[in-house]
Amino acid sequence: MKDIAHFDLTAYNTFGIQASCRRFVEFEKDTEVTPFICSLTEKDLPLLIIGGGSNLLFTQDFEGTVLRSAIKGVETSTADGYVFLRCGSGELWDDVVSLCVDHGWYGAENLSLIPGDVGATAVQNIGAYGVEAKDIIWSIEAVDLDTGLMVTIPQRDCEYGYRDSRFKHEWKNKYFITAVTYRLVETFEPKLDYGNIRRVLEENGVIKVNAKQVRQAVIDIRNAKLPDPKVEGNAGSFFMNPVVSKEKFLELQADYPDMPHYFIDEEHEKIPAGWLIEQCGWKGRTIGQAGVHDRQALVLVNKGGATGKEILALCQEIKADVFCRFGIKIQSEVNII
Repeated sequence: MKDIAHFDLTAYNTFGIQASCRRFVEFEKDTEVTPFICSLTEKDLPLLIIGGGSNLLFTQDFEGTVLRSAIKGVETSTADGYVFLRCGSGELWDDVVSLCVDHGWYGAENLSLIPGDVGATAVQNIGAYGVEAKDIIWSIEAVDLDTGLMVTIPQRDCEYGYRDSRFKHEWKNKYFITAVTYRLVETFEPKLDYGNIRRVLEENGVIKVNAKQVRQAVIDIRNAKLPDPKVEGNAGSFFMNPVVSKEKFLELQADYPDMPHYFIDEEHEKIPAGWLIEQCGWKGRTIGQAGVHDRQALVLVNKGGATGKEILALCQEIKADVFCRFGIKIQSEVNII
């Protein structure tokens, strides 16, 4: 276990924002968590739980204790025709996806190359190309930060929604996740009709598709449109795609007949936030050292030396413009500190 005072968090957020915390604690074993929690005093508060830092924007130093999991390990079991994969919360998510594809355990391949750790999948309900983490999460193991007790939480209790869960609301900083168990299948059923997966496969001459080809197509798509945070600081998609009422959708469609959209149910449609932002002229624009990526308007980037407050100000201007033009409030996906 690492326990460091006055810790620099620059390397622990993919925006590359310079920030620090009063205390930084990183756990390597789940058995380390409870004794530490029981030793906390008032001066150690507040607490902030982070993972790989791919969903964080620091606008100031954190005057409290940052907790991070470096808990590793993957265990497998089978039952009722399913493969159950128990992963330490500090495992890199994309390493888990790669492992699944290599072993013929299916269901995670569309979630390839999403940055972050296993623990974040359970908090954020990460999703891409028609698949969400909730589709494969079976249970979550965590330490209750109020009592120090280890608990196991079934997926059904997490109230998963679009990029949402109870971990982001009433359970925020209540649980420290130590492991996540995923339920996968051994029969491959490709999901190809979201985004450009099918087109990329066709361009590559793929006729009989397998999971490795789907994974590679997703990786190729993501690499083509998303910047590498090691080169240009970013947190991936900064905004969530808004879900609007059917009435609002039809109103907008009358003015923008070519507007892309995705059916949710009989009463709702999802509109790509990137399209809304691009229509407002923000794609590729910069304010100081904070900018909007020139290939994907969903992504805000640190052009070099930007502060968190500068990126937040850019975010707020974009939100205001989208609301002014379309009457839609787009929401940030990142956790702003």
